[in-house]
Amino acid sequence: LDNKVVGIVLGCFTSMVLGGLLFAAYKLGILYQLFHKTDTKSSKHGGDIVAEVLHAHGVKYIFTLVGGHISPILVACEKVGIRIVDTRHEATAVFAADAVARLSGTVGVAAVTAGPGLTNTVTAVKNAQMAESPLLLIGGAAGTLLQGRGALQDIDQMSLFKPLCKFCTSIRTVREIVPTVRKALAIAQSGTPGPVFIEFPIDTLYPFHLVSKEFVVKNPPKGLMGKIVSWYLHNHLMNLFAGAWEPKDVSPLPLHIPQATDDQIQKCLELVSRAKKPVIVLGSQATLPPTPVDNIRKALEDLGIPCFLGGMSRGLLGKDSPIHIRQNRRDALKEADVVVLAGTVCDFRLSYGRTLSRRSKIIAVNRDKTQLLKNSDMFWKPTIAIQGDAGSFLVRLSEGLKGHRCPEEWPQSLKAGDATKEATNRAKAEEKTEYHLNPLKALHCVDELMAEDSIIVADGGDFVGSAAYIMKPRGPLCWLDPGAFGTLGVGGGFALGAKLCRPESEVWIVYGDGSLGYSIAEIDTFTRHKTPVIALVGNDACWSQISREQVPMLGSNVACGLAYTDYHIVADGYGGKGYLIGSENEEKLNDIIRQAQRDAREGKAALINVLIGKTNFRDGSISI
Repeated sequence: LDNKVVGIVLGCFTSMVLGGLLFAAYKLGILYQLFHKTDTKSSKHGGDIVAEVLHAHGVKYIFTLVGGHISPILVACEKVGIRIVDTRHEATAVFAADAVARLSGTVGVAAVTAGPGLTNTVTAVKNAQMAESPLLLIGGAAGTLLQGRGALQDIDQMSLFKPLCKFCTSIRTVREIVPTVRKALAIAQSGTPGPVFIEFPIDTLYPFHLVSKEFVVKNPPKGLMGKIVSWYLHNHLMNLFAGAWEPKDVSPLPLHIPQATDDQIQKCLELVSRAKKPVIVLGSQATLPPTPVDNIRKALEDLGIPCFLGGMSRGLLGKDSPIHIRQNRRDALKEADVVVLAGTVCDFRLSYGRTLSRRSKIIAVNRDKTQLLKNSDMFWKPTIAIQGDAGSFLVRLSEGLKGHRCPEEWPQSLKAGDATKEATNRAKAEEKTEYHLNPLKALHCVDELMAEDSIIVADGGDFVGSAAYIMKPRGPLCWLDPGAFGTLGVGGGFALGAKLCRPESEVWIVYGDGSLGYSIAEIDTFTRHKTPVIALVGNDACWSQISREQVPMLGSNVACGLAYTDYHIVADGYGGKGYLIGSENEEKLNDIIRQAQRDAREGKAALINVLIGKTNFRDGSISI
């Protein structure tokens, strides 16, 4: 009996030792190296692999602010024909990638260096998350063996981005690059789109002959410990590059896009077909792939249901569609008997659902379950809640209701309300302000003169809030604003991405003078990369969105005052062309707008610094 017990104990111990050794051999890559060799003579590097995968996925641009950690990626991507666009701030690089994602229907890509390079992107990445933009952020990092040991710009980057991204990972060996990048790009576009982050330690990107020099121990410890350290470093190096250049599939992985079921569609058809006063409220999600925006536009026109457009869906129905309602949304929603929330969320923009009538039948469609039901436990209840793609839902709804149209008197009555409100706005634009120009007049002039293919980028508070009522995007995907996060500073990056995607279009940035400060340096980027855009600056020397509430509520304008800065001169200094418009040359406003348009056509970025006064147009708007 004793011998049996001893045998069992020894057997268990032996199994544990062998298991431990096998596990250690697996973790150290020893088992992998038995079957996959390391090519120590190859001059290839990890950046080549990243470029190959991105190129296979149709990536045309990488936005960056250069740093040594990521240089191999930038150099390799340029070699395969991907255009490298360097900006003056890392946040701008991410904003530009965000714009490319929204306008092209692919993944936008930004690459920045380690540490502060990455921390500078945090706000822009969060904005992309809340705007549901598919974006790949590539970040450099300290070497795999130096992380946590005090290397230059070494911080815990993964902890920063896990709350912001759908997928975060750190490359540990060169052979992981292909499957990891493919997976990240698919995740960014699947389900509810959003940002993903891949960290590239510097030794996974440079070639073997350079990396190997960093693994040489000049004065190794003597004796057994020295041999163990030398073996460990050598094994780590060999495992880092083992199987690195073996052929791998770099093609895109299939995407998962949630769709409404046939049963859900049928229930919606029954509701909408009986409706007398239906309304559709579209959000940015309605413009997402795979359904082309032109197909969505036709579906809406066939339905004939009045639509309110928000976010990226602005412009979806063109400039003067009879079913696009721009004013009096709250009143229309209270009167509607059926409301379709197509990618629209019941957050602050719909007063958390309080603008919806309890009597209305509500159809909510959203890819994200949390957003789909947001605040439904308090202020509203969906009659039908569909976790699915809003664009394809609208097309299927239109197909199912072929031949059926909304009663015409309903959109006509809402459109009449639009005409009344817009006539009031036009009259208000002609009022004289105490100082300088009426901001509404400046916006009306630009709206009347801008080209039919124009893209409008909104970056600001008070002036941009007015622009949302005055300026009319001419077509689908012709309006870019930050989205639900309300981020200031998107202008330079969004305009850069837009101009690259549509080089023949006029790109207008509507800036407040406060928000301009974040990205005015990108006029240098527009100049260097030959992406001429036009910036319209509403300069009232104030953070007016805040001041309007702060002064009457708290009796002080502290921290709200700015100066009537010569931003047009700054534009000249960065290689653009600047213009100043004040009350003394107001009659030249249209001429200067046309001159700025000519400048852009001739390849020069332009900035129009419009000194504006105060109006009561936005009294009652909120900033919190």
